[in-house]
Amino acid sequence: MPKTASLSSSSRKRKTPITFSIDIGGSGIKATLLNGDGTLAKKRLRIPTPEIAKPDIILKQLEQLSKQLGIFDRIAVGFPGVVRNGVTRVAPNLAIEWKGYDFAKALEEKFSKPVCVLNDADMHGFGAISGKGVELVLTLGTGVGTALFVNGTLVPNIEAGITRLDGRVLRKGGRKRWNKRLAKHIRKLEAIFNYDRLLIGGGNAKHVDIQNLSGNVTICSNLSGLLGGARVWGR
Repeated sequence: MPKTASLSSSSRKRKTPITFSIDIGGSGIKATLLNGDGTLAKKRLRIPTPEIAKPDIILKQLEQLSKQLGIFDRIAVGFPGVVRNGVTRVAPNLAIEWKGYDFAKALEEKFSKPVCVLNDADMHGFGAISGKGVELVLTLGTGVGTALFVNGTLVPNIEAGITRLDGRVLRKGGRKRWNKRLAKHIRKLEAIFNYDRLLIGGGNAKHVDIQNLSGNVTICSNLSGLLGGARVWGR
């Protein structure tokens, strides 16, 4: 949840605060502005994630994206790794310098706005869930992420993905083999979490053969990773 509880004076004056929503992935960084009701205020922007994705480089890119998008009141970031209280702990597809990095503090200092940094699958889930029952989110992209929600409340730091479903494996082994592994993994997840609904998102969700999957499975829009940026603030 947000590391900084209070909004700036401009945010308090604005009836519907604007969120600078960011989704950092292993291959691309996406960003947009969201209205207070969670709808898009600006068209989504996307730039490639740099090959050397160190914190200072990412910060410069986010600054450039913010200038293109315009004025905002708060920031929400989906990060591809473990995040605790705004500090990034593990980032398998980014640089080693992210280990123990206080990303929320760095963003607050750069933009002078309140910041919420959380795992990218968690933020994706906020943008896709119904808020009813047990909902599990599985994101399939450069890496694999998971998020668990119970009646709309996030259960933080759930890591139930496997590397054998990441983008590299899909490219190397092919779609048929990848989907077979996916179906097997989902059967395990269903037995472990007894969820009411499984939501699959991420850039590789388009390759999923949903008819071969058991349980209540929905493919959600990849835009959910940005739309969740308003809901993490309670809209």
